[in-house]
Amino acid sequence: MTPSSLAGPLLTDLYEITMAAGYWRYDIRDRATFSVFARNPEKKRNYFVAAGLETLLQELESYRFQDGDLTYLQSLQLFEPGFLDALQRLRFTGDVHALPEGTLFFPEEPLLEITAPIIEAQLIETLVLNTIGIATLIATKAARCIHAAGGRPLVDFALRRTHGADAGDQVARSTYIAGFGGTSNLRAGQRFGIPVSGTMAHAFVTAFPSELAAFRAYAATFPHHTIFLIDTYDTLAGARNAATVALEMQARGHTAIGVRLDSGDMVALSREVRRILDQAGLPDMKIYASSSFDEEKIDATLRAGAPIDAFGVGTRVGVSADAPYLDIVYKLVRLGPRDIRKLSPGKVTLAGKKQIFRCRNAAGLYREDIIACREETVDNAEPLIEPVMAGGRRLNPPTALDDIRKNFDRQFALLDPRYKTIHEYIAYPVHTSTRLQALQA
Repeated sequence: MTPSSLAGPLLTDLYEITMAAGYWRYDIRDRATFSVFARNPEKKRNYFVAAGLETLLQELESYRFQDGDLTYLQSLQLFEPGFLDALQRLRFTGDVHALPEGTLFFPEEPLLEITAPIIEAQLIETLVLNTIGIATLIATKAARCIHAAGGRPLVDFALRRTHGADAGDQVARSTYIAGFGGTSNLRAGQRFGIPVSGTMAHAFVTAFPSELAAFRAYAATFPHHTIFLIDTYDTLAGARNAATVALEMQARGHTAIGVRLDSGDMVALSREVRRILDQAGLPDMKIYASSSFDEEKIDATLRAGAPIDAFGVGTRVGVSADAPYLDIVYKLVRLGPRDIRKLSPGKVTLAGKKQIFRCRNAAGLYREDIIACREETVDNAEPLIEPVMAGGRRLNPPTALDDIRKNFDRQFALLDPRYKTIHEYIAYPVHTSTRLQALQA
């Protein structure tokens, strides 16, 4: 499935439209190229995972101002009637070159470049950054969690605390790209075809006369999908009640999947719960854990020896709590025949249309990247940026989400393990080609 459109041209900042009005008034119609890249000033990420492209391409294909949009803009009393008439006729007719979703990239590398008449290219800046920013932010956070989990399944539980409804859907999509097994978010399941997962909350347990009665009711209702939430009252007593009901299910020919911990000392409790289940003759019952997990807590819990089989990961990933924004920018790098760069201290940009080439070492792992001019070639290196839209129309059908996920899996397997660390910043080597350096001069 492809993402449904939830945006529109008024998902923008006012200054995008005031600049466009200025271009229109002074007849600046040249084609412009804007480059999208991420800075990393706090050095909290060794890599990023490109995401959000399919959503953006759909938005660009359907980009148009509706009557209500124009009526609102007219009410601001800022714009000439002729400019509003021009907006009514405007469609996105530009070209997009981008990293495929799921591709690893690094600070200062372009993950997207857009070339279009400058009015069109300017108007979509906020849409581009908003769409690509959150998706990439969360996919990157999720990749760190996948690495920390060491092959144990993760499920997205973030919806109830994400920053808005569509953010919840994008969190589910981005975490799935990075390897999560599913989501609790039903709308994202419907919208993107992501597997959905969920069992019970504490309210279900407290609604029955006893925990044992609640477990029996749930097992009878969902005999093929039974996971018991065991920490409502006393976790170890809950584990014993879960074992009792699981054995009753076995006698009826059904199998309980596992138990879930949602509070307390996860290391100590998981060890005791494992012991209770094993002593009851239930070694195959899994232990799931949730409650404020992210890569740091997953890593610490597993390093301490917790026998946890899978994690529900929610709030801290859904808002990328340790790095809650991506410093993603959209900068003009070419206008008409003229290459352009910004020289502000700490915010210098690279002029010109660009390509990224990725080189490997003798073991086949990624060794370094070279940012080059778009038309360059580099021997023994893989070009990463691809044309994905021309003349406002996408060049290929939407990429299946599972194929995007496979692209990430392939790339992540080729990243040297030292860059996957979640505890320290290690800069991946990124250089500029001689030709691109000469263009900057």
